[in-house]
Amino acid sequence: MSIGKQIVMTIHEHKYLRNDWYFDFTGQVFQEYLVNLIEEMQRLGVLLTVMHNSASIITINSYTDLLNVVKISSPQDGHSNQCIGHIIGKSPQLKIMEDIRTAVRRVAFAPETIAPSGEFRKVCHNCGCGC
Repeated sequence: MSIGKQIVMTIHEHKYLRNDWYFDFTGQVFQEYLVNLIEEMQRLGVLLTVMHNSASIITINSYTDLLNVVKISSPQDGHSNQCIGHIIGKSPQLKIMEDIRTAVRRVAFAPETIAPSGEFRKVCHNCGCGC
């Protein structure tokens, strides 16, 4: 299958103010999840690349802040560096890996459903994505 779209997922450096929102973005479980997600998207014709940004540090004090650690870009759709919260809104289940998958799939297959960066939305806290 040919690759029709390219999406970049960026995982930002982060520090935790509260341990109850801790998630191991470097651990084996998450790394295996990423491999599976990349393979799934490739089967669907999407090239998903994962990058790490250690220059930008997100402080995590809530689940919303945890969503801010992961940003997704799809330049061909006009979406750049948007946090998961901006893409999917409030997460009812608070399961970061499910939310990442939902956001990646929305950017890949329904980018028109994502509000433009400049539109006012109260979904994230000081992450710099523009929402």
